[in-house]
Formats: sequence, structure tokens, C-alpha cells
Amino acid sequence: MTLKVGSIAEGTVVNITNFGAFVEVEGKTGLVHISEVSESYVKDVSKHLKEKDKVKVKVLSIDDNGRMSLSIKQANQVKKTARPVEIDWQKEKAKNEVVNFEDRISKFLKESEEKFQDIKKHQNMRNGGRNKRGSSM
Repeated sequence: MTLKVGSIAEGTVVNITNFGAFVEVEGKTGLVHISEVSESYVKDVSKHLKEKDKVKVKVLSIDDNGRMSLSIKQANQVKKTARPVEIDWQKEKAKNEVVNFEDRISKFLKESEEKFQDIKKHQNMRNGGRNKRGSSM
């Protein structure tokens, strides 16, 4: 199999540095940058990879000199998205069950009245207990 951009292959970690890991794929060595090691934040590559580990990588780019940029993170993302998602439609239907119109209106009116009363209290506190005409309520 010839390596080209976008292909996924298995490789072996041959060297670990503070900025990534070098992985040998089909006789060629490429770099997996620290940002492409895992989906989570990686501070120390050696905590995620060891030399001689077998890893699945995606070829991100190959420059004119034959240097490869590789990604473990993106190779694993392909595997995750290929799997179909199972949905329990009965649970979804129960979650989205529609409440009748009268119940929704009464709930709305109750919440509105509570909010209106809170606003009135707050205004009265700001005005020192006086309404617009200057007398207390």
C-alpha cells in the first residue's frame, strides 16, 4: 500500500520527543505532533505513548522531501464516526411528550406573576418604599 494524504495505516513508535513522537509506517518515519496525539490535552507525550507501541495513524501531509505529518487523534476519530448511533425512540418520545395547552398557559401565567412581583419589590426597595406619587404603598 502506498502512503498518501488521508490514508490510515498502522505504525510503530520509534522515538518520543517533547514536541511529539516519530512513528515508522511502511518503512518511512513521520512525526505525530503533540497536538495530534490525543483528543485530550497532552502535556507529556511519554505519558500517552511508549517506544515500540503499535499505533494507528492518519497521514496529514507529505512534503517534497518525503517528510510525513501524522495524526493518531484523527485516525481514531474516523473509527468513532463510522459506528452508527443507537437511539431509544421510546425514551426520546417520553422526554418530548407534549403537555396540553391549558397547563402550559397556567404555568406561564404563574411564572409571569411571580416575576412581576419580584420586579415590583425591587423597585419599591430602590425607591425607599414609595411609589411614583411619593406616598408609601
